[in-house]
Amino acid sequence: MSDKIHNIGILAHVDSGKTTLTEQLLYLTGAIRTAGSVDSGTAATDSLSIEKQRGISVRTATASASYKGVTVNIIDTPGHVDFAGEVERALSALDYAVVIVSAVEGVRAHTENILKSLDAAKLPRAVFINKIDRAGSDMMAVVNELKQLSAQTYFVASEVKNEGEDNPCVSRLTGENFALAATEALADICNEAAEAFLCDEALTQERAAELIRSEISACRLTPVLCGSAKYSIGVENLADFLVEYMPSSERRATDELCGVIFKIEHDKTLGKVSHIRLFGGEIANRDEVEILSPDSFSDMIQDTDDNAAVETEKKPPVREKISQIKSFSGAKLSDSGIVRGGDIAAVCGLPSAKTGHFIGSLSVSENARLVNPFLRVKVTPSDGDALKIPDLAAALVELSDEEPYIDAKWENGQKEITISTTGKIQLEVLDNLLKERYNLSAAFSPPTVIYKETPASKGLARASYTMPKPCWAVVEFMFEPMPRGYGVSYHGRLPSNQCFYRYQSHIRTSFNSCLEQGLYGWEVTDFRCTLIGGEHHTIHTHPLDFFVCTPMAFMNGMSQLGSTILEPLLKIRVTAPAEISGKILSEIVKMGGEYENPVARSQTVTLEAIVPVATSMDFPTRLAVLSSGKAVLNQSFYGYRECRDGLEHINPRRGVNPLDRSKWILYARGAYQKD
Repeated sequence: MSDKIHNIGILAHVDSGKTTLTEQLLYLTGAIRTAGSVDSGTAATDSLSIEKQRGISVRTATASASYKGVTVNIIDTPGHVDFAGEVERALSALDYAVVIVSAVEGVRAHTENILKSLDAAKLPRAVFINKIDRAGSDMMAVVNELKQLSAQTYFVASEVKNEGEDNPCVSRLTGENFALAATEALADICNEAAEAFLCDEALTQERAAELIRSEISACRLTPVLCGSAKYSIGVENLADFLVEYMPSSERRATDELCGVIFKIEHDKTLGKVSHIRLFGGEIANRDEVEILSPDSFSDMIQDTDDNAAVETEKKPPVREKISQIKSFSGAKLSDSGIVRGGDIAAVCGLPSAKTGHFIGSLSVSENARLVNPFLRVKVTPSDGDALKIPDLAAALVELSDEEPYIDAKWENGQKEITISTTGKIQLEVLDNLLKERYNLSAAFSPPTVIYKETPASKGLARASYTMPKPCWAVVEFMFEPMPRGYGVSYHGRLPSNQCFYRYQSHIRTSFNSCLEQGLYGWEVTDFRCTLIGGEHHTIHTHPLDFFVCTPMAFMNGMSQLGSTILEPLLKIRVTAPAEISGKILSEIVKMGGEYENPVARSQTVTLEAIVPVATSMDFPTRLAVLSSGKAVLNQSFYGYRECRDGLEHINPRRGVNPLDRSKWILYARGAYQKD
C-alpha cells in the first residue's frame, strides 16, 4: 500500500453516471479487467440483485485501486433521493467528493442538496460535467448554473472541442493556459492572484498549482472537469487531476485512534460487517475497541446560557473485540488483518456497532444532513400470520442498523410494525431484502405523513408521584414554544438538597424519551424546556421514581397547554411549457401551496413553490398528465409549519399513555402489559 491515500465519494442526482464513472476509474487503474455496465447489471459496485435488475444503485459501495503511487478508495453512492441517507453517511468518510452533473439536464434538485451538504460538512469537491457527447450538451451553462447556487469559486480545468457531438475531444489545461486560467479564477479569493490579474500578469505555473491545492483544501475553490464516462472520455484527465491537486487523507488525520462506521452490512458467512474509515491510529485483528454513539449529532440544542442543566448519565463506552479486518481490492474483500489511519476497511466482530457510530474517539465527527423522512408505513406479514410478526420486527430492526432512517418501531403484543420511508423505491428494496435475506414476505400499507407537534402555549408541566409507597418524586417544567426549526433545548438545575443531581440526570434522560410521543402521538419539537421544580425524599424515593414521574409531568403539560400539529413541506421547482403555467399554478393553490412569481425563458416557464407533503404526494403523476410528460419536476424537503387543513391527525400511541395515571404507574413498574 502506498503512503498517500485518497478517499473519494462519487455523488450526483440519479442517472448522472456515478456508477459508470466508478467503473471507468477502476478500469483505468487496473483494479478490474473490463469496465462493467449498469444497464447489463455487470457493474462491480452494484452487488444486490435489485441493483442489477433495476440498473440503479441503492447501497453505498466501496472499491479500492492504486493510481500513480496513490491508494484511491472510491465510494460509489446511490443517486436516487430515496437513498440519500447512504450519501449522508458516506460524507463522514470522505477526503473529498466528485460531484457529477449532466451536461444536458444540468443541476438537478438532489445535486443542489448534495452541494449544500458538502458546504455544511466543509468537504472539498470537484465537479465532473458528464455526457458532453450528447446533443444539447452545454458545459458553460452548467458552470453558470453552479455559480448561481453556491458561493464557491469555480475553476474550469478542462478544454472541450466538438461538444454535443459523437466525438468530443477533452483535454486538461496545462502550461501557460493553466496558469492564466488559475490566476483569473483565484483572483476572487486570493490577494496574490488578484494583484497579478489586475496587472495583466499570471502566476507562475508552480505557484498557481500550489494555490489551487490550498484553496481546494480550504473549500473555497471547486475545480470543474468534463467528459463522457460512458465512452471513457476525460476520465484519465479527471484521475490525473484528482491525485495531483485534491487533498489526501492527511487533511483529516488525527493523532489518536478515531474512525467512523459509515456502512453496516450483514453477510451470511462473516455476519455483521462494519465499513470503517480510520482517521488516526491503527487497529488489528483481535484488538478491542470502544464504540461510541455520536452524541454530538443530537438534535437537542445544548445549553448556551448560565441556566445549565445537569447532564444525563453517560453509559460507559461499549468495548468489543475485532475478529477480522478485510481490505478492498477492487470491489472485492481480502484479508489484511490491519488497517491504518487514513484508510478504509471492512471490520467483523462488532455486534453492537451501528451506522454512524465511531470507534476510539469523536474528534473528527461532522454532521451533514441530507435526509428528513416524512412518510411512515405499517408493515405486517403478507399472509397475516401474527406469529411471524416478531421475526419480521427483528429483521427490520437489523435493517435499521444498516439504514437508521428506517427507524423500525414495534412493541411486543402489537400486530403491526411501523417504519419511516423516503419513497416507493426504498420500500421495493426493503421488500426484496426481506425475501432474499430473511425469507420473509411483508405487506406495506400506503404511506402516511409524519407530522410533528409542539406545545401551543407557554406554561407549567407538573406531576407528583408519592403514592403508593414506597415512592417519592415531584417534577415541574416550564414549556415555552419556539420558532419553527428550533428543535428542543433543555435547561435548569435545582439545588442538590432539593433534588439530588443524579435524580435530575434521570429527569433529563426520561424527558428526552418523552419527546418521541406527544399528545397526539407525534414527535414533539420546537420548544424550550426548563426544570423549575422538583423534589425527592431521602427515605421513600426509589432511583427509578423519576422515570415514572417525568412522563406524567410531560404529558400533563402537553394536555394542559395544548399541542399544535406541524406538517412537513416540500420545495418544488417546475420547468414546463409556458402555455400550461396557469394550470400548474392552479394545482399549487389547490394543494395549499405558496409560490414565487414565475420566471419565463423562451417557450418555458419555471415556477417555485412550497407545498404540504400530504396534498402533493400524487403531484408528480398529475403534472406528467397535465404536461404530457414535458414538465421537469425537482423537489426537496423544506421544513415544517403549523398544519392548516383543520383535520385531526392522530398517531396511535405505543405503550401506555402517562395521562392514564394508574395504568401508567403499573406499566412503568412492570406490573402491567398493554394488550
